[in-house]
Formats: sequence, C-alpha cells, structure tokens
Amino acid sequence: QEPLVESGGGLVQPGGSLRLSCVASRNSDSIQYAAWYRQAPGKEPELVANISPNGTVTYADSVKGRLTISRDNAKKLYLQMNNLKPEDTAVYYCFRPGFTWGQGTQVTVPK
Repeated sequence: QEPLVESGGGLVQPGGSLRLSCVASRNSDSIQYAAWYRQAPGKEPELVANISPNGTVTYADSVKGRLTISRDNAKKLYLQMNNLKPEDTAVYYCFRPGFTWGQGTQVTVPK
C-alpha cells in the first residue's frame, strides 16, 4: 500500500485560515470514502470530518461551521479551515481506504 501525502499546514493566528490538501502518492481511482483526522499532543486521534461516496459530509461538533471537507476530480482531498482556534492545534492526517497513513501536516494556532 502507498502512503497519502498531506500538505498545507502551518502557523496561523487565531481567526485565521488554512487549506489542507491530501494526495495519493500513486495514481488511483477517484476518491470514494475519505476522512481527516487530527492528533493533538498527549491526546487520542480525533475524527474531524469525513465524506461518503455519495458526497455526504459529517463533522465533529468542535469544528462544525468552521472546517469544510471536499474532494475534486483530480483525486485530491481538501480541508478548508476557517476561524481557527488554539484548540485546533494538532497534526492532521487524511485517510482513504487502500492507502497507508502519511506523515501528516502540522497546524499550530497559538494562544
């Protein structure tokens, strides 16, 4: 299995925005089910958002209204992050069946 590759993280002030991207390291079929997870220091991984094959999206209560998951025909997965808060600080990982976990991308929102 090939790993996924996340990008787009960084340091952003509270209230700022970031757009995370996730791409497969090899040619693949169009995205069906996919998800974004995050893991903050000392905490368990948390499911942030997922998208089903028919396009239905689901979000954790803590990010509703601020984060948006999407996919495009170029087989990329995105996570648009708006109005970021310090509690959003974590390493963000994308998930797709058939691929292994990538290195993640660090998002830091200082207090």
